[in-house]
Parts: sequence; C-alpha cells; structure tokens
Amino acid sequence: MDWKYLLTSFDGRINRGKFWAGIGVLVALGILANIIDLMLGIRIGGDQGIGILGLIVSLVSIYLALALYAKRWHDRDKSGWWSLIVIVPIIGAIWILVELGILEGTRGPNRFGPDPLG
Repeated sequence: MDWKYLLTSFDGRINRGKFWAGIGVLVALGILANIIDLMLGIRIGGDQGIGILGLIVSLVSIYLALALYAKRWHDRDKSGWWSLIVIVPIIGAIWILVELGILEGTRGPNRFGPDPLG
C-alpha cells in the first residue's frame, strides 16, 4: 500500500478497506502521541490540557483525514467538498460514517478515476 498517496493526495479513489486502514493509522498516531506526552509531562493548559506532541499530531491529522475523506468521497462519485458536512452537529458525523465507512463505492470508473477494486 502506498501510504504517502493514501494520506497526502487528494486525487483518485480508495475503497473502504484502505479508508479504514488510514483511519486506523491516524488513531494509532494519536494514541502514541498522547502516551509520549504523558511520559514527558509537558502539557498546555495545566494538568488537564493537551500535550504539545498531541497538539501537533492533531493538527497534522486534520490534513491527513481530509485527504482520506476526499478520495473516499470520490469513490462515491461525489466531490471532496462533501467533507464539510461534518460541520453539521451530530448528523454530519453520522453522515460521514455511513457514506465513507459503510456504503460501497461506485462500480466501474467514474469522473475521479478507475474503480479501486477494479
């Protein structure tokens, strides 16, 4: 699997398996960053605040997640701008979970490229 393409490119299409693999990597990075922050004991905002490494990983993860979302929306034959649906409280998160994580992509080629299962 080409991780650089998966996590940084906004072009093309990916299937559900690669989408969930990418999400798994982002979750693992977040957990690892928080563990390192706990060991270092450096936190922004006191004892209950976020660690510096956790903050950096969180900010980078926004870009990486948007790249995953865009390619998955493309597989559903929709624009990557549909990622903005997450702004809608509760319904947006459910919509993204169903559309990107559960529903099957468009069969055959579409305007964003060939079928990733092809």
